[in-house]
Amino acid sequence: MQSIIFDMDGVLIDSEPLWKIAEVEAFAKVGLDLTFTDCEETVGLRIDEVVQMWHDKVKWTSKTVKEVETDIVDILIREIWLQGKALPGVVESLEKIKVAGYQIGLATSSYQRIIDVVVEKLGIGQFFEVMHSAEHELNGKPHPAVFLNCAKKLNVHPKDCLVIEDSFNGVLAAKSARMKVIGIPEKSHQIDPRMVIADRTLDSLLDFDLSDCLKLWE
Repeated sequence: MQSIIFDMDGVLIDSEPLWKIAEVEAFAKVGLDLTFTDCEETVGLRIDEVVQMWHDKVKWTSKTVKEVETDIVDILIREIWLQGKALPGVVESLEKIKVAGYQIGLATSSYQRIIDVVVEKLGIGQFFEVMHSAEHELNGKPHPAVFLNCAKKLNVHPKDCLVIEDSFNGVLAAKSARMKVIGIPEKSHQIDPRMVIADRTLDSLLDFDLSDCLKLWE
């Protein structure tokens, strides 16, 4: 293990409920009455892909797909500033990893302007050597590109990376990149049984143990 790569939403910040607020509010403006349960179908996907999926199903005409996407991101950022907070164990885990000398990366489906708001709100930007958004990839998760290019920026081989993820789409992306994965299922929706493909599963980052992580390479 040379580097540890964190997902952001649902791993570092308790933002999944905030994404649901943003999606429900923005989609309502184009006549789409979503529930929080509906939003769970798309956890881990890039937001442009989420909006396109719903547009393909409903085909609203009052706004463009891009306008709805921008609206969701604007609402999400509003909610992060209002109520965003780090999940339990985040700062402690980042400090342990940094002190132990491992590189830390961030690879997320969220756009760069969301990353910037989150790291400022939580005060954690100093821990990361690389922060990479799937916004810059042709495909979002579950495609492995965001993890592969994060590893490339860290100058490490994918097989020497450990990923920490909360969604099945993220775990699948990391496994496809041939990385080890710890799954920390997000608590605001039902646990996806497919998360069993993760190498380890934790209840929260409070249970994070570097010595146990190293055993994944034994």
